[in-house]
Amino acid sequence: MHNSLKAKLPAWFDLEKTAQFILSCQQPDGAIRWFSEGKLDPWDHIEAVMGLSIAGHYTAAKAGLNWLVKNQNSDGSWQASYLSEDSTRIETNFVAYPATGVWHYYQVTQDQAALLEFFPMVEKAIDYVLNLQTSEGDIQWALDTSETLGKDALVTACASILRSIESALAIATTLGLHKPHWLTGYQALSDALRNKPWRFDRTWESKSRFSMDWFYPILAGIYSSEEAQLRLDKRWAFFVEEDLGCRCVSDEPWVTVAESCELILACIAAGRRPQALDIFKWLAQWQDTDGGYWTGYSFRDKVIWPQEKTSWTAGAMLLAADALFKLTPAADILTRRSRFLE
Repeated sequence: MHNSLKAKLPAWFDLEKTAQFILSCQQPDGAIRWFSEGKLDPWDHIEAVMGLSIAGHYTAAKAGLNWLVKNQNSDGSWQASYLSEDSTRIETNFVAYPATGVWHYYQVTQDQAALLEFFPMVEKAIDYVLNLQTSEGDIQWALDTSETLGKDALVTACASILRSIESALAIATTLGLHKPHWLTGYQALSDALRNKPWRFDRTWESKSRFSMDWFYPILAGIYSSEEAQLRLDKRWAFFVEEDLGCRCVSDEPWVTVAESCELILACIAAGRRPQALDIFKWLAQWQDTDGGYWTGYSFRDKVIWPQEKTSWTAGAMLLAADALFKLTPAADILTRRSRFLE
């Protein structure tokens, strides 16, 4: 790591050690497993790829993007899970997220050749996802060839998809390409997230007990700073445990590092950097000696749970560090207001 980057970081946070943990989970073909013998899914794979880009491991990050190219289905999708089990499911937010990873890689490296190289992959993926958009703007959460899934949408998944469509639009704009149907789909999904709450959780119990449903729409870039602050204030006491982190669900005594990192990003988007910095400091205690971070901690039982450290959790830490300390030109990729809102 360049000394100028190291000088921006708190002494306790070892960026390179965190990146080395991700590299230890990467396979020779570029795939980044959850851990050395774990599964792989496209969303978490991209989270780890972005961590590698932040840390300056561009060759490894690009290898991760190339893995996606080689494993993309002919219709533009990817399976929801690889390596540890056969998966017949395709989840739309997983399919969309590589667009964010490609745009992030370009923002960090300014490698326009890579942007051209990966655009066909992004184009097929975003077209696949938008083909599953309803007339109300929401997007079907998943398809499965072995079982019939409810036709429904998830707030968190659609918020992630919205940021990914924004990334795809930014890629197209940079390359001088016009994608009006992407913009139309983007605006319809943005409207659904902001104004049509009844389009989500129609066929199952509400997911509002999950912290991601609370803060992730802020990461979609659809709220002003003032609106984001109001959203955070509304449920802060339900989810945030002082000196520990953010709960995964409001009714379980379990904080998780990845959700805490994403809450850091939401705080920054809301203009609350001091709160974001406090949470980041709390997370220092969850790093192990190999550079990885434990997934979560049960504060009722006072135990690490589960007993696993994941590549995507390390990636989330690097994204939070970048957003806080502006290590790369992509520092605000998940915290800025969208440029494509009407």
